Order: sequence, then C-alpha cells, then structure tokens
Amino acid sequence: MSVEIVLDLSSPVPPFEQLRARVTALVDDGSLTPGSRLPSVRALAADLGIAVGTVARAYRELEAAGYVVSRRRHGTTVAESPPGMRPRRDIREAGQERDWPADVVQAAEDLARRARAAGFSPEETVELLTGVARRMRG
Repeated sequence: MSVEIVLDLSSPVPPFEQLRARVTALVDDGSLTPGSRLPSVRALAADLGIAVGTVARAYRELEAAGYVVSRRRHGTTVAESPPGMRPRRDIREAGQERDWPADVVQAAEDLARRARAAGFSPEETVELLTGVARRMRG
C-alpha cells in the first residue's frame, strides 16, 4: 500500500473508526484501487502504534461493508467492486427517484445497521436522525 495512514490517538474518535474511515475514503477517492493489497493486521498495527485487535476490528468492519476482502494466506485486498466505486443508487422517496451519493447511502446503511444492533426500530432510527438533523440546523 503506497498511501499513508495517520491516526490521531488523542482524538475522541476511536482508532479503529479512524482507520475504517480513512481506508474507506482512500477507496472512495481512488487512491486505493480494486485488488490493492492492504498491510497485514500485525504490520499495520506496528506502523500505527496501536493494538492488533484494533486493526483487526477495522478490517472486519471494512469487509462487512464490502470495501475489502480478507483471505487466509492471501491477506486483505480492496474488493473488486467496493461501495464507494459503485454507481450511485436510486432510492424511492415519496414516489420519486432520487440519485443519492454513494457515501451518503453508505453512511445511512451504517446507521441503520448500528441502530438495528442496538435494538432500535426503523421508526426510532428515523426519529433519531430527524432530531439530529434539526439540531444541526440550529
């Protein structure tokens, strides 16, 4: 991997989340292309000065999101068709088609997955997101 990954270990954002977000961004902007090999969990952990389990968690989440593929003895590589490189998806809203950016759809899917894991209903997830959006408007 020829791109540099830097984490802010003083940030309130957990290192695994910073790593996941950085790799996602590198794939989305084309810096990491399909088939690009990522460093081993141990090597990246040593380079970044973080625990092996932290890198392993980030890689697991990247794999679950479809960004990377991990295979024993072959390592971890960028998926052939990662979400950030797929065409934008059309999602029906109020009877109209809307072209949503892939990164926004990915964030929504991540939220929905985490909310479901926390026991939220779809309606509660929408209520939460609506409240956050209203609060951000000021």
